[in-house]
Order: sequence, then structure tokens, then C-alpha cells
Amino acid sequence: MAKEVVNNIGAMYNALTNGSKIVGKIFADSDFRIDGEVEGTITCSGKVVIGQKGVLKGSISCTNAEIIGTVEGDIVVAETLSLRGTAVIIGDVKTKVLMVEPNAVFNGTCSMRGAEDSTIVE
Repeated sequence: MAKEVVNNIGAMYNALTNGSKIVGKIFADSDFRIDGEVEGTITCSGKVVIGQKGVLKGSISCTNAEIIGTVEGDIVVAETLSLRGTAVIIGDVKTKVLMVEPNAVFNGTCSMRGAEDSTIVE
């Protein structure tokens, strides 16, 4: 299940742990980390992190994102999208800044946008 976690600096973020699954829409005002499985859409005002065991079959719309696991769907990021070496992306990406580590897999198209086009799509 999703749960709210407070880290040592007092900032709050949401997390879906390994072994958990959500089917539907997720809306979050703060950062969201997924180490489980989501089938649906994520709309987040903060940063979305798909952990190494995390799987998203759907779309993401957020301010920043770090993909370490797997995303099958479209990604819209207002600022920076980071694809780590274990990331697998199958879908189209719209972002202002794209960072890709060696060995990341990206099968889709990418559209780089300026600051004037970087609004989060709901």
C-alpha cells in the first residue's frame, strides 16, 4: 500500500513499496517513489522516482523524474528526466532536460521543450 514517509530532514514523500500494486490514477502534491507496480497514471507536482524493482504501465506527468526501473507509457516532465543505467523506457518522452546513463534502454521518441512549454499535463 502507499504510505507517507518522513525522512531525516523533515521533507515528506509518498512511497509504494515492493510487492504492492495500484491500478488507477495517482495524484500527489509531494515527491512519490514507486518500488512496486502501477497500472494507470501518475500526476505529481514534485519528483517521481521509479525504483529498480518499480514498474509503471501507464503515464507520468510531473516536475522531475528519475527512472531506475521500467516504464511502459508516455512521460511528461516539466524540468529534468534522469534515466539510470537500469532504466527501461518504452514510450514517448517530453521534457526540458534529459540525462541518460550508459546501458539505459529508451525505445520511443523524445521532444525537448523550453521553459515556456514545461507545464505539467493533467
